[in-house]
Amino acid sequence: MLTKSIEIKLPGGLEARPVAELVQIASRYDSTVHIEAQSKKVNAKSIMGMMTLSLNSGEAVTVIADGQDEADAVAGMESFLLGETKLA
Repeated sequence: MLTKSIEIKLPGGLEARPVAELVQIASRYDSTVHIEAQSKKVNAKSIMGMMTLSLNSGEAVTVIADGQDEADAVAGMESFLLGETKLA
């Protein structure tokens, strides 16, 4: 299991479209991927779960991945949350 604390740098935070993109990124990995924030832990592959967090830019989250590609999963999530990766 790998965990990493990340500050969200997306200008609008995690609204509907960025949440959908984040879920798509998380779904690329075989590992389980969770986001923990505000005393909640949700499956990053679940749009409904992610929407319950209502995360804004500047907030810190913890990405938790567990599985064979956990390092890649954490790196992919971090890149998106920092605004470095956009889906085409």
